[in-house]
Amino acid sequence: MIKKPRFEESESLRMPHPNGISEPLDILIVGAGFGGLYQLPIFRKLGYKVKIFEAAPDIGGTWYWNRYPGVRVDSPAPSYSFSAEETWKDWNWTEKYPSGEEIRAYFRHVEEKLGLKKDITFNMRVVSAEWDRGEDRWIVNTDTGAAVHPRFLVFATGALTVPYIPAFKGLDKYGGVYHHTGRWPEEGVDVRGKRVAVVGTGSSGVQIIQELGPEVGHLTVFQRTPNLCLPMGQGKLETRKELYPVLYRYRLQSFFGFLHNSYPKAYKSSTPEERILRLEEHWAKGGFEVNAPFPETGISQEVNDALYEFWLTKVRPRIRDPKMQELLAPTVAPHPVGAKRPALEQTYFEVFNQGNVDLVDLNKNPIAEFTSEGIVTGDGKEHEFDVIVLATGWDSVTGAMANIDIRGVGGQTVAEKWKGGLYTNLGMTVSGFPNMFFVYGPQAPTAFVNAPSCVEPQGDWIVGMIEHMRKNGLTKVEATTEAEQKWRGMVMTIYDMLLMKKSKGWWNGANIPGKPVEASSFPGGLPKYVQICAENADKGYDGFIFSSNRDCSVIG
Repeated sequence: MIKKPRFEESESLRMPHPNGISEPLDILIVGAGFGGLYQLPIFRKLGYKVKIFEAAPDIGGTWYWNRYPGVRVDSPAPSYSFSAEETWKDWNWTEKYPSGEEIRAYFRHVEEKLGLKKDITFNMRVVSAEWDRGEDRWIVNTDTGAAVHPRFLVFATGALTVPYIPAFKGLDKYGGVYHHTGRWPEEGVDVRGKRVAVVGTGSSGVQIIQELGPEVGHLTVFQRTPNLCLPMGQGKLETRKELYPVLYRYRLQSFFGFLHNSYPKAYKSSTPEERILRLEEHWAKGGFEVNAPFPETGISQEVNDALYEFWLTKVRPRIRDPKMQELLAPTVAPHPVGAKRPALEQTYFEVFNQGNVDLVDLNKNPIAEFTSEGIVTGDGKEHEFDVIVLATGWDSVTGAMANIDIRGVGGQTVAEKWKGGLYTNLGMTVSGFPNMFFVYGPQAPTAFVNAPSCVEPQGDWIVGMIEHMRKNGLTKVEATTEAEQKWRGMVMTIYDMLLMKKSKGWWNGANIPGKPVEASSFPGGLPKYVQICAENADKGYDGFIFSSNRDCSVIG
């Protein structure tokens, strides 16, 4: 029998709004991607009054918005999915690396099985949240004018949901068609035979370049940093269903939450023959496993250099023009292998063998301005385009929360809190912001693992804490500043040991002007993170202060 929650909203806090949500609300979840959809049915089964507010018209989170040509998951199914049996028992993936269209179909399947939409309000963007210390609740306002007062506020707003467009001079003057990859129109864009530019060669840039290359009249790629792409190894998914539970348990034991770990034998203790065979074996498998042939890859420059030299032997022969070879696969590595999340490609390098494809090196010839006809580069040349694709990335990890006016104790906002550097406890809570949690956000393994791998253990921990409070008649929990400092210290200590600190990109905030350049995610691996969180719960949530406001409506 499901117990009724201890938390009950008083009549004065039941504020009806145009969408009809007026019942007592224990928990508000912001976002209907993997994180929100995982927690919703759990809270519901436990008897909590819980709702999701979602800015988009449908579920899927970032997968609702990302509809650009070639968009595809960079992690093999079934690792990129929920572990609950009812979500996969009757679902069959058609490819090892599913397309965006198939991922959206998967979300529809999950909704059909779990009936989630009845507790989700779509087209509802949270614009502000303020802590009500008198009631130990949050006052949450939306762009529709609706306001709710949940006891707990959970942000499942994702890591890659806020598109970033640099402050290009004259962009508003451009008279052609342009879109950011993260806001691609559902109806698509006709590029056949047209002059197309792609600005950026991150994962979305690589995917759209190899998709559009054969269709366009002329393609110009604007590249700042070469992408050390890895072979996708695409194919039909052949994993047997009876192994799914094993795989879902194993991904929590994998350093990056995938279905593989580094080979345990070190590079330096391997013979030259072993090294070659190991590298070839991983290359043949494809995917991120290529970057994990030896355990020292991320910490030893010597081993990392050897991996890069091997990568060059595989990529350079696919590029005919020596000048293009040096631009796409330079003799000197632009950054350590694995220091940025690489794209998985299928025909990316072959596109640059086409006679109608140019590459502009933004380091030597940056974009000066946009005009009504196209782009002027630093050399004064104007490039005319019919369509411009802005594959310019995201205000990642913190962007979604920092763009909401979230005010905690004393009125400080989350954006102000993190302006000079990230402070969280366990990558799920922030001191000064009671009863507020977040998943797949700052100082969790976020940038290094998949959303499902991260949000499921995080969601379980959050549910466990709220259940602990309910059973003990508690109305407020807040992380301590000491716990935040300790957690930040751990994150930075591990980060300083790794070669990734030598790179600049979205996972350390270097792509956003004014953002602190530091580790935005926990780099110690998913198993260690899950273990730390489990031990924290087992020890009674050290690093948190609990209290009970007897003036609040609490069922005893």
